[in-house]
Amino acid sequence: MNDGTPTRPARNVELGASGEEFQNLHEFIRKARARLNQNAWDYIVGASETETTMRRNRMALDEIAFRPRVLRNVASVDASTEVFGRRLRLPVMIAPVGALEIFDPDSGAAVARGAGQFGASHMLSSVSEPGLEATAKAAPDALRIYQLYVRGDDAFVEDVVSRTIDNGYTAFCLTVDTAHYSRRERDIAKRYVRESRIRATGGDFQKGLDWRTVKLIKDKYKIPLVIKGIATAEDAAIALDHGVDWIYVSNHGGRQLDHGRGAMHVLPEIVDAVAGRARIMVDGSFSRGTDIVKAIASGADLVGIGRLQCWALAAAGEAGIVRMLELLEDEVIRCLGLLGVTRFAELDKSYLHAATATNPPGVFSAFPLLDIEPYRY
Repeated sequence: MNDGTPTRPARNVELGASGEEFQNLHEFIRKARARLNQNAWDYIVGASETETTMRRNRMALDEIAFRPRVLRNVASVDASTEVFGRRLRLPVMIAPVGALEIFDPDSGAAVARGAGQFGASHMLSSVSEPGLEATAKAAPDALRIYQLYVRGDDAFVEDVVSRTIDNGYTAFCLTVDTAHYSRRERDIAKRYVRESRIRATGGDFQKGLDWRTVKLIKDKYKIPLVIKGIATAEDAAIALDHGVDWIYVSNHGGRQLDHGRGAMHVLPEIVDAVAGRARIMVDGSFSRGTDIVKAIASGADLVGIGRLQCWALAAAGEAGIVRMLELLEDEVIRCLGLLGVTRFAELDKSYLHAATATNPPGVFSAFPLLDIEPYRY
């Protein structure tokens, strides 16, 4: 990836005619299922307690229909966007996921390299290998953001922010919706605890986190600040009062608070509250190109891809990340063209309409050709 407009390889006009192993997104999931043990699999597909928030994420997306316009010249469609002064091929951020090492030995380094090679942004979780410095070294030219779970005092936070800047990360992200670690009942039912959870320390610092730390970062450092886990207009307004640059709408993929709202139900409230005074990221069950288009039309600037990156990484490593993004790009371009627009700047809420979801929501409901046998707990 470079600072100029990204280039994309020529795509096959006739789908299914190429020799590529992966030609539908669900094919990553099928291969990942064959490669992963049940504990690693549950880490991707699971959510907290009743898994209601996760299902609402998907339902909120499926409750949006399109209003396409026709007889417009869409012979050339550009799915790129500009953020942080960089041109990306897609308005996509590979979202922060902890413990990526359970899917591929290269972990976050492979994901960052894949994102950079394609031309997407990447956010590294502070609880994913190979860590801040090694990931920066692995993908020096990628648009990289670092995400922190607070596990220490002010000096701890200041050290991490300083290292983030020193290692060329574009922005710094503070996650704020994990004050208490949730009940992941798929794991509890198997009596399984990840080794990293056993070794984890400093949880009380995350529990005690408040707006004082946001002020500390903004007062002392010049790096753009992202707050991840905003779910109400009230908290978005407080974030704006603290000078936060990016509001990240997220419910952790349904893995934290049970019975929360779907991310796309929250997004319009945040967009209205922010009113252009900050930029907006969103994640939560975004699995298809049409999902990305819906989010951007609703006012988001970047869309986070979480579970899908894990499946792609488990299926084919770094190459899987690149191919996943290529398939998402293909879906986005076709969706934009069929809506009658040639670029995201032409898109707004007039292209969306409230609708009734047609499929029961679930972690696989975006992939109707996929049939995964359920595990008996």
